[in-house]
Amino acid sequence: MRFLVIVKADEDSEAGVLPSEEVIKEMGDYNEELVKAGVLLAGEGLHPSSKGFRTEVTADGGRAIVDGPFAETKELIAGFWLFQVRSREEMVEWAKRCPASVEVRQIFETEDFVAADAMSEGEADREYRLREEVRKHGGIA
Repeated sequence: MRFLVIVKADEDSEAGVLPSEEVIKEMGDYNEELVKAGVLLAGEGLHPSSKGFRTEVTADGGRAIVDGPFAETKELIAGFWLFQVRSREEMVEWAKRCPASVEVRQIFETEDFVAADAMSEGEADREYRLREEVRKHGGIA
């Protein structure tokens, strides 16, 4: 099972204020535990939304680019981890040890769509091929 662990943004992260040395050490210690346990697939901090943009679908079906910053800090993400664990219970235990307040969301797997008859066998095969191609290029799929 894969889970996305989301670190919510706050006024400091949106202002570009980097974490203190103490927080960086706590996060480093946590990351080291995750790596040693073999559950961490990825984890990164994000620049503030002022350096980002969003795309929006326009009424005519085109795309508009909206540059940051974005007003609702409580809806923004400051960083993330991607975990692979055996169960929701294991994920809960890792989340409880995290030095930050986080939101945890399970990631859909191709099998979830197949089991719900939401994806044809052909589409599932294509998805598996694409994921393998991503892995060949060093990505996480």
